[in-house]
Amino acid sequence: MNIVLLGAPGAGKGTQAAKLVEEFGTPHISTGDMLRAAVKAGTPLGQKAKSFMDAGDLVPDDVIIGLVTERLQDPDTEKGFILDGFPRTSAQAVALDAELSKLGRPLDAALLVDVDPEVIVKRLTSRRMCRDCNYIGTAADETCPKCGGEMYQRDDDNEATVRNRLDVYEKSTAPLIDYYRGCDLLVSIDGDRDPNVVYADVKQALGL
Repeated sequence: MNIVLLGAPGAGKGTQAAKLVEEFGTPHISTGDMLRAAVKAGTPLGQKAKSFMDAGDLVPDDVIIGLVTERLQDPDTEKGFILDGFPRTSAQAVALDAELSKLGRPLDAALLVDVDPEVIVKRLTSRRMCRDCNYIGTAADETCPKCGGEMYQRDDDNEATVRNRLDVYEKSTAPLIDYYRGCDLLVSIDGDRDPNVVYADVKQALGL
């Protein structure tokens, strides 16, 4: 099961990936998580990426492709993987296809979680994250319901940055949908519903 997850920031890709990981044990490769870890660790890659991330812009292709290519060499990805947040452009998709071809592990599907942009703005600006366990909740959660930790709003979850991220997504990432449709790999799911209903549709669409 080699899958690329598509959809705007906040569409619920991470939620669906977590459900697939829990049920099937497939490694979830989130470039967002990888980049945030690099920023937190203060690595050269993290410092380079931070200025782009803070502005809501895309991190340059060479940085992302290097990260993902390294990760796909790890033994846990041999039986499958879920790529989340990569590729984000057609150029990245072509580069990914080339890397997967070398590894002899082509994609099985490109799964699009489709949500209206205004729903996403409302969803993301009310999102809060736990500093301790990374639980994602809402503004109603004063403390983390999972571990009791402090909840905070990520710098990139303010409205101006969210709208910029959606604009960047629309301009540079949306062509990916046409790319994967042309490859006959695109599977589209309505993401503006209860996550469990969405997940049932995801499994059916992927034949799981």
